[in-house]
Amino acid sequence: MKNKESIMEHNKEFVASRSYEPFAASVQPRRKLAILTCMDTRLTELLPAALGIKNGDANIIKIAGAIISDPFGVTMRSLLISVCMLGVREIIVIGHKDCGAQGINASIIKERMLSMGVSQERIDLVESSGIDLEGFFKGFEDTAESVRDTVKIIKMHPLLPECINVFGFVMDPHTGEIEEV
Repeated sequence: MKNKESIMEHNKEFVASRSYEPFAASVQPRRKLAILTCMDTRLTELLPAALGIKNGDANIIKIAGAIISDPFGVTMRSLLISVCMLGVREIIVIGHKDCGAQGINASIIKERMLSMGVSQERIDLVESSGIDLEGFFKGFEDTAESVRDTVKIIKMHPLLPECINVFGFVMDPHTGEIEEV
């Protein structure tokens, strides 16, 4: 609750002082760019700064590990909407070194769930309902390979127009340096 109260208080002051005005932008990204990246907190300000991206320049989609695990899930849906409705013509996938999704698997996450009070019965119920938790919680071992896999899923998607360029990069979360993969 502490964060909620702090956020609500700040928001009231933000709106009252019209601090939102410098952030005015169109719903369509100026640079016709969508960036799929990791939700890692180190990238929140570093990634746009390192790429020269300003508010309104790009759609930035953040998910754990920058991994598309379901080609017909919400991440690909967002990318297709960016392309078909918002004018995006380039998609960049940016993974990063020292990622928290590296080396994770369903066993590790299930252990953590159990230690946090989720019952084994609830986990079993989800798995017996046909949900593949191994695939759902799959991480990766090699960042560059993971980025290449995600780029391939996007490029090969049957609903993505062929005119859309898709590239992949790995970022150093300490310096902001990127390397194309």
